[in-house]
Amino acid sequence: MRRYTILLLTSFMLILSCAAGMTIPVGADKNNRSVPLKELTAYTTLPPEHVALLSEAYEREHHVRINFVPLSSSELLQQLRNDAVSDPTVVTTSDLVLADSNVLERAADLNLLKLYVSETNDAVKPAFKDDDGAWTGVWYDPVVFCINRDYLKTIADIPDTWTALADYRNVRVGITDFLAADASANLMYQMIGQFGDAAAYDILDKLHPKVIQYAKYLSNPVRQAGMGEVDISIAVESETLRYMQNGYPLRIIYPADGTAFMLTGVAISSVDDGRLGAAAEFSDWLLSDEAQLVLQRNDFYFVPTNPQTLAYKKFAGKNLRLFDVKNSFDERQRYNFLDYWVKQIRLKAPEGMIR
Repeated sequence: MRRYTILLLTSFMLILSCAAGMTIPVGADKNNRSVPLKELTAYTTLPPEHVALLSEAYEREHHVRINFVPLSSSELLQQLRNDAVSDPTVVTTSDLVLADSNVLERAADLNLLKLYVSETNDAVKPAFKDDDGAWTGVWYDPVVFCINRDYLKTIADIPDTWTALADYRNVRVGITDFLAADASANLMYQMIGQFGDAAAYDILDKLHPKVIQYAKYLSNPVRQAGMGEVDISIAVESETLRYMQNGYPLRIIYPADGTAFMLTGVAISSVDDGRLGAAAEFSDWLLSDEAQLVLQRNDFYFVPTNPQTLAYKKFAGKNLRLFDVKNSFDERQRYNFLDYWVKQIRLKAPEGMIR
């Protein structure tokens, strides 16, 4: 009789749940017991494969599901504007934003982000976060000189500055087209901000005849250097480290006169205080060794901004010199910079390799 009573009560509760249209997401704790899952929505400009790894790992360990919504930079800003005038009880809005710092800076200027300061993000250097706490950088990807090790044995002087590389003779260079990837275009913008437009264009103009091919993807210049198709590539460090882990004969040279970098940051955009705590916890988790381990186990190598982590202390390039200017150029200025480069440098017929 007792068993029948329990079965009847269980069936009755299931019927009530179905009748009420209740669907409660569940996960499992360390003892494999079902527990309710919290859910957060995050807008992101990052590749889906990056955020999927982070979401799965965080849900598994912390029982909070992060529903990432991939958007372009312009779409993300527009969606935040729409959320600001929407009723959060009727329309689903984002709790978090995980995007490159250029997008976060513009969102902060528009007062679309919630200020948040914690003991964890307070450790991040001021250069990697908003002064008022609107957003915090979690990791960055610097541009480096990726040099073929066999070629390295044949030269006496290693070009370790932008001007030295531009003036170097008898070298084949690989680089991603500035029109093909944000990280590549960001290099030009930050060079202009650091050196001035005349000096930056002079460097790019001198490099142009040495460029074997303007690649369409960030990984191609690294592969070219690893295969000996070029001698030195201008590439992001994350792709270079990935190829080095796979056995390609490469060495990283950090430009002594500074380099550009893509900074990824996190911000809280929710106005719902009920989810603010969970959003804050995930923001701090992105600054942890646990998040870095998830990325590195899947061949994504970025420099963490949190100096208190073991991942930061072990990173060989953590003390490289970065350009000390923030990208404050607006859309029109960036368009004009690219337009000038295309017309005056990119489409100019090269005079041939000095070889």
